Amino acid sequence: MEIWINPACSKCRSAISLLDAEGADYTVRRYLEDVPGEDEIRAVLERLGLEPWDITRTQEAEAKELGLKDWARDAGSRERWIHALAGHPRLIQRPIITADDGTAVVARTDEAVQEALARGKS
Repeated sequence: MEIWINPACSKCRSAISLLDAEGADYTVRRYLEDVPGEDEIRAVLERLGLEPWDITRTQEAEAKELGLKDWARDAGSRERWIHALAGHPRLIQRPIITADDGTAVVARTDEAVQEALARGKS
């Protein structure tokens, strides 16, 4: 499995600690440095079963500068959102764990991390 993190984020550090405590085999991706492209974001959204606005940190300064709160949240606007996430990775909700079974979770709680771990063992 892979976990997308920002090391400055307490939820990311908590998720890593839990993965370590469980002895999980995972790869860390510092997504602010190793920025996912639009195709990767589309693939993760598919694995999550979410839309781009569902994983967007709308309270970030960059989101306010872009005026994201006023953007439409519909199929016609999906690519615009994906482009914004690829261009401004700080807007991507974190951490995201991609499980070995092809799914993914936004792992902001211990329960979500446990869910990813369970999927990795199935």
